[in-house]
Amino acid sequence: MAPRSEREAPTAAQSTAEGCSPEPEHVPVVVVGTGFAGLGAAIALQREGREHLVLERAGDLGGTWRDNRYPGCRCDVPSHLYSFSFAPNPDWSETYSPQGEIRAYLQRVAEEHGVLDRVRFDCEVRHATWDERGQRWHLDTSQGPLTTEVLLLGNGPLAEPAIPDIPGREDFAGTAFHSAAWSDHDLTGERVAVVGTGASAVQFVPEIADAVAHLTVFQRTPPWVLPHRNRRISDAERAVYRRLPGAQRAVRGMVYWSRELLAGALLRNDRSLERLEGLARRYLHSQVPDPRLRARLTPDYRPGCKRLLLSDDWYATLQRAHVEVVTDKITEIRPHGLVTSDGAEHEVDTIIYGTGFHVTDNPIAHRVSGVGGRSLAAAWEESGAQAYLGTTVPGFPNLFLLAGPNTGIGHTSLVVMIEAQLAYVMDALRVRDERGAATLELRAPVLEGWTREVQAKAAGTVWNSGGCASWYLDEQGRNTTLWPDHTFRFRRRTRRFDVERYELTAPRDAIAHDAASRGGEPPRLEHLEVAP
Repeated sequence: MAPRSEREAPTAAQSTAEGCSPEPEHVPVVVVGTGFAGLGAAIALQREGREHLVLERAGDLGGTWRDNRYPGCRCDVPSHLYSFSFAPNPDWSETYSPQGEIRAYLQRVAEEHGVLDRVRFDCEVRHATWDERGQRWHLDTSQGPLTTEVLLLGNGPLAEPAIPDIPGREDFAGTAFHSAAWSDHDLTGERVAVVGTGASAVQFVPEIADAVAHLTVFQRTPPWVLPHRNRRISDAERAVYRRLPGAQRAVRGMVYWSRELLAGALLRNDRSLERLEGLARRYLHSQVPDPRLRARLTPDYRPGCKRLLLSDDWYATLQRAHVEVVTDKITEIRPHGLVTSDGAEHEVDTIIYGTGFHVTDNPIAHRVSGVGGRSLAAAWEESGAQAYLGTTVPGFPNLFLLAGPNTGIGHTSLVVMIEAQLAYVMDALRVRDERGAATLELRAPVLEGWTREVQAKAAGTVWNSGGCASWYLDEQGRNTTLWPDHTFRFRRRTRRFDVERYELTAPRDAIAHDAASRGGEPPRLEHLEVAP
């Protein structure tokens, strides 16, 4: 037999069978997700010259703009603002971009910045566990184990569809799906039920109405709806943006500041919202002449408490002869229909759930375990989801959340907040290098103070005091979703990494040497001989 050196190296399976487990692959920085947050992080890391890997559970990039492909899907934030500041798109066809264009934009940005070479598709992170001794994260993925020093979660708040647990749901004999997992099932001539009247339903219901035989829309709470100001962007405008990028930056700036002016009314829940409500009521009155239907479609809360929706055809669709609005609560699902609290059974062939996402209870929190094996879900069990600057949590060293708690936006573009977070994270990694630290961990009192500040600010906003129950609030009524202030203030606070709020730990070999020389417990980095 040939000597070992001349034979083929053993496979991972052979090594394991022989009782020798292979070392997991190690990457200095791992990013999870390829939506705006994940792609933005990958580009920022590349600019810093940091070796990294991006893990994506799907077979393609795009995040929520890959998954949400229902008819009529588009962004309700103006196109020029819903894009990276460093990658403007002069070729938007409309002022509010359709889903396909946003996904194509993300694909182009990824290609232009060389991100695709560092993405591992069809690779789901099943669990992430902090190894205190090894000072690294151990990732259990669908493509095998990985370790990393720094973990960036860019999975996003709108990644996990929420379907209500209605008795009998599993017994339904027809087709059922969530709007974020749109089916190619042909709806032509069918009796279709739509559960929910949120942002997605307002977009897809008018699109499917022509095809179906009968459409039953189950409404729990009516939304405030305003006319849509979307329009085509002319060839001349696009030519100007291509030749004069500064012109598009100016438009972006105007859109940004106009949104910040709107934020003032939402943040204060002041009387200016009465004018907005008057506009929405007049629009509803002009579109729905039937007083009984109009009453059912009239919200009993302040505009903005739930997301303001934009549509020119929602009300018209609800008045079509084959469309019915049901406001009684769904109590049961049977094999061929839905039963409501009045005892009526509504027979349908297909159910479409437009019921939103797990935002305040994102399942990924159960998959991330920090110091002592405690999961994020456990850390948030009593206090609700919270993170300093929406980014860091005590007990989870070297973990950065992108689009984390209280970074959601009720008035402008989430991309603004993501870019602010990325500036903070990149500065944190620079400080880590400069200090020779292995880990950065937020001090617990910092998060406590931050949470008090955020909840105090949120208390007076329309999202908390506008008289509604929304997905912005958790089960205890805390706003753990939205940033309750102007975005320029968040950008200011994330401009630099405030290292004084963190515990820094030296690499393990330095700790071991220092502990041996002192004969005591391993000290924190600030107690070692390390330059400030």
